[in-house]
Amino acid sequence: MGPVLAGVLQLIALIAALALAYIPLGNYMARVYSSDKHLRVEKWIYKGIGADPNTEMRWPAYLRSVLAFSAVGVLFLYLLQRLQGILPGSLGFSSVNPAQSFNTAVSFVTNTNWQSYYGEQTMGHVVQTAGLAVQNFVSAAVGIAVAVALVRGFARSRTGELGNFWADMVRGTIRILLPLSVVAALVLVACGAIQNFSGIHEVGQFMGGHQQWNGGAVASQEAIKEIGTNGGGYFNANSAHPFENPTPFTNLFEIFLLLVIPFALTRTFGVMVGSIKQGYAILATMATIWVGFVALMMWTEFAHHGPALQIAGGAMEGKEQRIGVGASSIFAVSTTLTSTGAVDSFHSSFTGLGGGITILGMQLGEIAPGGTGSGLYGMLIMAVIAVFIAGLMVGRTPEYLGKKIGTREMKLAACYILITPALVLIFAAASMALPTPPHSMLNSGAHGFSEVLYAFTSAANNNGSAFAGLNANTDWYNTMLGLAMVLGRFLPMVFVLALAGSLAEQKPVPVTAGTLRTEKPLFTGLLVGAILIITGLTYFPALALGPLAEGLAS
Repeated sequence: MGPVLAGVLQLIALIAALALAYIPLGNYMARVYSSDKHLRVEKWIYKGIGADPNTEMRWPAYLRSVLAFSAVGVLFLYLLQRLQGILPGSLGFSSVNPAQSFNTAVSFVTNTNWQSYYGEQTMGHVVQTAGLAVQNFVSAAVGIAVAVALVRGFARSRTGELGNFWADMVRGTIRILLPLSVVAALVLVACGAIQNFSGIHEVGQFMGGHQQWNGGAVASQEAIKEIGTNGGGYFNANSAHPFENPTPFTNLFEIFLLLVIPFALTRTFGVMVGSIKQGYAILATMATIWVGFVALMMWTEFAHHGPALQIAGGAMEGKEQRIGVGASSIFAVSTTLTSTGAVDSFHSSFTGLGGGITILGMQLGEIAPGGTGSGLYGMLIMAVIAVFIAGLMVGRTPEYLGKKIGTREMKLAACYILITPALVLIFAAASMALPTPPHSMLNSGAHGFSEVLYAFTSAANNNGSAFAGLNANTDWYNTMLGLAMVLGRFLPMVFVLALAGSLAEQKPVPVTAGTLRTEKPLFTGLLVGAILIITGLTYFPALALGPLAEGLAS
């Protein structure tokens, strides 16, 4: 079997698995967030944190709860790293320095999971499990909660109430993320991923010195890392490491895990707003972009010229032999079109155009299918913009799901789509213009610029993957990337929740002959076009200086 055919067959198998999980998981999540009953363990948690899960919140209160919970998470994780040297299970590692502690705390709380350190040489068992793994769960649950609040904004009328953040966050963790992670971890352990609390072992000679490996609760963290679209790996090599991702099957399984909740949330959306077809329209938009990007990536990585690449069956540099070009291409597209950031190959070693595809995937806003929750609310914002564009073309007040899209709604949607590009371009420009930050680039020219552009695109979009050629463990990058992650996570949430509150206060608009049918293929095509055009106009000059220049020159 040739490598191209193997890649295509893996893609087909992945699509089939996602299709099988779509309806049951989507319906289950809709029931979770629509139920008025609380599990016993959930009641204990509410009592412990002093929250009343039955109290409805308007959008300012919901937002304050999100920010307060996240701020406590940052502080706790920061202190845990700073105290690592005196904690048990530290494996002899010292405390993490302040700049890197700040960067890592912000990274995991914002669901970015950017890592400017070697995991196996920096973090002990306590920080990995009590700190990083816990944030993998709750940061993902926060994203889903905000998405559900926006869905309620469309579904409800004549009320500003969006639900209860504490109930949404706890339910997402206890009823969705935790059960799925237990099952996924068992599968990974059965397939060879490690799960232990062993210390550091010397395993042999390497280049004249001893090679050392340390164990850890890897399979359990790998499971939630993918299911929660987190991406932070136990080891520096991330999902390319055989302890995290030992076989071609586990590689495909991990891709399934990082895609299954974001795609299934479109079903949850359709059920909660009372129109399954609307969910399918959003699903079709996400799937069209995802499949298109996978096809482009496979083409760039398989069709690159050169005898060495032809003999190898594709551009094998930076890719694992056991995984191959096809599966690496699927993983790379899936991890950058979601907010996962995990890697089973090194994106810096992809072809020039292949690396550009990973950057563009993040610059779309990671909405195809996007992160757990963030992908859905990002796509719904784009749907609002697409409806507004359609309204301008026919001279009619735009409506979406029975809600008028007026001046206030469009201002909030416009602020949402502008904030992330502004962060990316301003921080990247400053890093290139100042005298010291360019010294962190491993390469010069177009590829070096791509390293910097990739880093801030990844941080501001809460992805967390890296181009692998940039030394980001400096005070400048630890601080600036940390700020990009915070602002890129929480400023968009402000606009999402404000939009949800505005929509919930409206009364439904009756459907007429002039109403745009947003469940039809025509709207799906309009939405895909709007996403690609807006992203292209925003980022094309930067892409032309980096990956496009490199790809056309090679």
